Amino acid sequence: MTPSEDAVGQHGDLGPALHGHQDEPPIATMGAGVDAVARRVITTTETGAQQTTPVGRLAATVERLRAEVRAAHAAADGRALVELAKGILIERLRCGPAHAARQLAELADQAHLSQLELAADIINQAARDQVTEAAGEFVRQVNHGPGTDEDTGSSVSVRLRTAESAALAADDTQAVAGSLLEHALAPLGATAVAIWTAGSDSSLTLRGHAGFSADEAGRWRYVPPGVATVARQALIERRAVRFSSLAEAQVPSIGQKQSPGGGRVALPAGTGGRILGVLEICWPQQPAPWSPAVARQMEALAELCAHTLDSLPAPGTELPAVPEPADVSELVDLADGLYDPALVLTPHVDAEGHLTDFRVRHANGSFVDPAGRPRSAVSGALLLEAYPMAAGDSELFEKIERVYATGEPFRAQRMTLTALVDQVPLASVADLSISRHGASVLLIWRIEDETARLASLLQHAQRLGRIGGFEENLVTGDITWNGQLFDLYGRAVTEDPVSLHDLAEHAHPDDTVAIGRFLRTVLHHRRPTSTAFRLQRPDGVTRHIRVIAEPVLDADDRLLALRGAYQDISSQHWTEVALAATRDQLAHTEQESAERNRLALQLQHAIMPPTRNPLDAPGLEVAVRYRPAEAESLVGGDWYDAVVLPSGRILLCVGDIAGHGIKAATGMVILRNALRGLAVTGAGPGQLLSWLNIVAHHLTEQVTATAVCGLYDPRTRVLRWARAGHLPPVLVRGQQADTLPMLGGLLLGVMPDAPYQEGEVQLEPDDTLLMYTDGLVERRDTAVHDSLSQLLTAARTPAASLDRRLDLLLTHSKSDTDDDTCLIGIQVS
Repeated sequence: MTPSEDAVGQHGDLGPALHGHQDEPPIATMGAGVDAVARRVITTTETGAQQTTPVGRLAATVERLRAEVRAAHAAADGRALVELAKGILIERLRCGPAHAARQLAELADQAHLSQLELAADIINQAARDQVTEAAGEFVRQVNHGPGTDEDTGSSVSVRLRTAESAALAADDTQAVAGSLLEHALAPLGATAVAIWTAGSDSSLTLRGHAGFSADEAGRWRYVPPGVATVARQALIERRAVRFSSLAEAQVPSIGQKQSPGGGRVALPAGTGGRILGVLEICWPQQPAPWSPAVARQMEALAELCAHTLDSLPAPGTELPAVPEPADVSELVDLADGLYDPALVLTPHVDAEGHLTDFRVRHANGSFVDPAGRPRSAVSGALLLEAYPMAAGDSELFEKIERVYATGEPFRAQRMTLTALVDQVPLASVADLSISRHGASVLLIWRIEDETARLASLLQHAQRLGRIGGFEENLVTGDITWNGQLFDLYGRAVTEDPVSLHDLAEHAHPDDTVAIGRFLRTVLHHRRPTSTAFRLQRPDGVTRHIRVIAEPVLDADDRLLALRGAYQDISSQHWTEVALAATRDQLAHTEQESAERNRLALQLQHAIMPPTRNPLDAPGLEVAVRYRPAEAESLVGGDWYDAVVLPSGRILLCVGDIAGHGIKAATGMVILRNALRGLAVTGAGPGQLLSWLNIVAHHLTEQVTATAVCGLYDPRTRVLRWARAGHLPPVLVRGQQADTLPMLGGLLLGVMPDAPYQEGEVQLEPDDTLLMYTDGLVERRDTAVHDSLSQLLTAARTPAASLDRRLDLLLTHSKSDTDDDTCLIGIQVS
């Protein structure tokens, strides 16, 4: 076991992740099949019995050889750290190698540390780099935690310094990946690691890997630009990304078939604001949450990868190596060859190597400063000093920083750029292009002038209005179309435009006359004109087009050219066709409805005219009023009847059929005539309503109605009456007006057999009895009880005659249901 592994094994402060370490891949000298057998036998062996078998002995041999190789590698890395610490002591103590070795041994004994741990501490004190900060952070975290040992931070230092030493001693990035996994990441439970390098076009190339098979690495040796992977997400977002499982990430990555449920962490590796690559780490399962100390360790490893990517060669591969950064002079020559303003920017870093700004190395000949400064005043200056508004609303500086870090170019149209002119912000709209070339950035912009803005506005208007413009020179025969007109015709831009003289050949034959009239007007009469026709395109699609043209004349009134536009009006045409069909259908429906209402009204008026001659009854004055609904479309089923029966008694009744229209009118006719015929039998009003209920239930199409039926005997002045769900009659006697008792009786047509109570009223001379339908009293916002109270108040008003009383009741009626109203009044003389 290596010293780093021993240190981690003694201290468990890194959490469960430290104990999830799995065996490393087999050494190159052993076959994959033998290693698999050895793993299976060793994993399943609980006793030493199986080690006596040939397979067991082979597995033990493989495991022993692997342990020896790991121990040899660890010893070599450890010796490198010790030798480096000796070199520091030689420089500090001004002594020889032998004396430095003795000093290191004595100091280790006095501190009760191993020479490897002491060497890591000496290097940390001398380096003061990010590895030192990561180890120091871990020491502070551990010392504040309960139950921890003070030398746990030393084990972290040993692991990180051992990984750094192995990386510096490695010949290529492939060896660096193996060292990182073995010394720093495997103790944290990681099983594989991949080191990606970022190309200038934001592509990713696999520079080193460990823990993945050769076939898997071959499949992922190159990721083209624009392909979304875990590593690219870290590159584009310029931050560490972490997924609890690869399935949760929903993006592909190397080794996804080996451990689809394993966790992934990708960290950008860069220096000086430029991301050189990405460090991707794989876990067999969801990794435990990181403490801040472990996160600092990961950042230190990512920075170590950045230095190795910048210095070590790529391993042998069929793909070309990452190109060297271009010389700034070449980029300056490129910028001078552009017609648009351009700036060549180089990164400006502080003493700690952090990117703080960009320096303007060159401004090309087309450069125009918004503040009026000469090129010499801008060249050589820092970008944020020359243009402080670049870090403002436009976020221009952030976009330049992102391009420099990731290598992914940025382009935008109609972006607002703001500059300070005499401390006044001046905004302008420009098309922007930012690209990285080696270690430099090229910034190009094109200010949108008024002509370009109007041309762009016209282009969008033509596209939205589906308008295509043309101009035809009649002298030379040249025809000019814009791109939208080619789209309307369904022709490729490489094909010849169609002359107006040949327009009829591309139109529907029925439109030939209209096109001929259009051509005569514009060519012979030389007047602007327009026409609509059906364009038959080569793809078989027929479009409705409106063409507008005007002649272009010279000073001698000679016709030189024609210019105009085509507009696709297909959607408007079909909308008009649909509207016309809808209007016709609506008019037909309205006509049918009006005819039905007219017939229903005629039927209603034929049976119950609004006015009627007085009834000839001895000792009794009878008056009726019928008021149709205000809206003729609401022909209702209200009805009344007053007739002298053969027995001398007088039948008085009012009713109301539910609903409106033809059905209500025909139902009213049926019930009214049925009641007349049934009254001849001499039965009482209760029996009459019972029979009428049978008629409504069985002999009509589901007609329901309310009714009041009364039989008045002139000899005795007795009124026998019954009701079927109707409002009770009103008796006016002297200065009083009250409703008759509410007798029981269900409305007609609901049940096949329903009883109806009868009541008797002894009338006196000058008494007035009122029978009415609900159209006289009902209101939408008033209860029936309140409406009846208003009717009784109006009925108490003295009147000169019965007709006058009925007219007053109709006049003062406050009903707002727009329904028919029937009113019968009888006055005893």
